Amino acid sequence: MANQVRNPRLEIEYCTRCRWLPRATWMAQELLTTFEAELGEVALVPGTGGVFEVRLDGEPVWSRRSDAAFTDAADLKRLIRDRIAPERSLGHSDHKG
Repeated sequence: MANQVRNPRLEIEYCTRCRWLPRATWMAQELLTTFEAELGEVALVPGTGGVFEVRLDGEPVWSRRSDAAFTDAADLKRLIRDRIAPERSLGHSDHKG
């Protein structure tokens, strides 16, 4: 039972050559803090080629490749919330400036 992974599983794949590990760990911390009851696991996945992608149960949520620039934490929290807890308020993160 100890090795059983609870769902949903969030993955953050980041480019090691671009040195995006600090960005990936910060984003993981933000998402775990916000969704500690809803997420079963957050995994950091080393990659190359400029990748920075967030996946939920294997499905892409956000990708630097398709969006061309980094998103902020509030936008990513809304994207995750809409998939795992759509009825939940995110407080100040729900409001765009």
